[in-house]
Amino acid sequence: MTTIFTLFMILIMIASVLLIIIVMAQNPKGGGLSGTFGGTSSAQFGVQRTNDFMEKATWSLGAIIVALILISVILTAKPTAKMQAAPARQEAPAPQTAPGTNNPAAPVQTPAPAGN
Repeated sequence: MTTIFTLFMILIMIASVLLIIIVMAQNPKGGGLSGTFGGTSSAQFGVQRTNDFMEKATWSLGAIIVALILISVILTAKPTAKMQAAPARQEAPAPQTAPGTNNPAAPVQTPAPAGN
């Protein structure tokens, strides 16, 4: 069970590092990596494709990370003892009486006759 968990953790970390790299390569103003490789105009060949690839890769890696986390939780979850055992049948508690009152279940003791 721990090897499955370790495998999922490694895959999640790799996907997270790739997502960080892709997000850091993007420029919020539209330049980013495409501006480094493609000149000043967005109309040039390849620049728009780079932006589309970066956006699709960002969304895809985000979805992959979420899916890996959910799958790892489902596969590595251990059922608790409460879920495994059938609910115990509870019996009604025995009636309790206050001290000094007559308890009908208790044996009655009569005093011994005095005088012989």
